[in-house]
Amino acid sequence: MLRIYRVALRVAADAADAADRIGRRDADLARQLRRAAASVPLNIAEGSGSLGGTRRARYANALGSAYEVAACLDVAAAMRCIPDPQPDVRQRLDHVIGTLVKLTR
Repeated sequence: MLRIYRVALRVAADAADAADRIGRRDADLARQLRRAAASVPLNIAEGSGSLGGTRRARYANALGSAYEVAACLDVAAAMRCIPDPQPDVRQRLDHVIGTLVKLTR
């Protein structure tokens, strides 16, 4: 399993905390955030057990979902459902995105 998997799990926990707060004002956005955040480690795990092009495709799916998590947090902050994410939350998410970008090249 890739080391980034553990970081992706922490991002999912961060997203769950944010989704709890977002859900008070926008249940649909909270559900979308939860689905996207769960998809990141799930696709990393699936990719770790795959070969060749399938592996790359699963990592690409994880990357797309990580970008979606970032967008959900940005939208939630823009709509004043939550404050801007803490720097450590954004740093973990950026780390996951950066690693996945390298894996999908």
